Amino acid sequence: MCGITENGSSHNMASPFTMDTSGLTDEAKAIAVKELRETPENVKKGIEELRELLKNDNTIHYRDDDEFLMIFLRPCKFYAQSAYELMKRIANFKETHKALLENLLPEDEKNAFVNHNVVNVLTNRDHLGRRVLLVNVGSSWDTSKVTSDQLFRIFYLIHEAAILEPETQVRGCVVIMDFDGLSMKQVMAMSPAFSMKLLSFIQDAMPLRLKEVHMVKQPFIFNMVWNIFKPFIKEKLKKRIFFHGSKMSSLHKYMQPSHLPKNYDGQMPAINYTGADWYPAIDSHIEHIKNMNSYGLVKK
Repeated sequence: MCGITENGSSHNMASPFTMDTSGLTDEAKAIAVKELRETPENVKKGIEELRELLKNDNTIHYRDDDEFLMIFLRPCKFYAQSAYELMKRIANFKETHKALLENLLPEDEKNAFVNHNVVNVLTNRDHLGRRVLLVNVGSSWDTSKVTSDQLFRIFYLIHEAAILEPETQVRGCVVIMDFDGLSMKQVMAMSPAFSMKLLSFIQDAMPLRLKEVHMVKQPFIFNMVWNIFKPFIKEKLKKRIFFHGSKMSSLHKYMQPSHLPKNYDGQMPAINYTGADWYPAIDSHIEHIKNMNSYGLVKK
């Protein structure tokens, strides 16, 4: 994001509520080489091969400039075939869920973003430079005002904005699911249909590196939610999901308190901002989102 980086230099002193589209820091470049095989040779080869695969497939439509292809090559470690398959899965996912996603724009969910504090993004990255998405699915989620479909649409819009950040493409993101005050109302909203859709998106059709999912403040009733989700979770994701209950010291083994707000026993001030503060950041990339809407399966 922006603010002061580890070594004290300012990376980008814009408002904390902006997408950081500047290039990679030196630290992120080193991570990209180590974790993503991002060397000049692999980048060149990956881009050329992926462009060729797209050119020879008349069933899907995407732009094919270098910068755009990087979005799909990074999470696939520059294996063009894997990136191409990801792009096909994304196109199919959008088709399957077109009732929810077709021509979706931030303004369609402005009310849910701005007036209901269900989804938030921490203003700072964590100690590993990862973006942190905060989902309040306990008592602060009024399911009569924000449906689970709307919740899904908000996730979708946020991910479309996040892929614009090179730093996030490389370092990935972390999700904190906060179940504080969870009741039957929210449990009912997290139906098998919702969980299937959400997990199929995360596991098959999301070009972001999801590094960890932390379940916090979950009461006993949470087991009902978990049993709905469990059958759809693949091994790779299962290994990245951690349960902490009310023990923040358990969360701190993965996310350092120096980069967490007081809400999670961190050393940073308590969260005093919501999706309302983030909404303009996403809305300001409306052209990108419109473009994303136009990609996918070629209309027959």
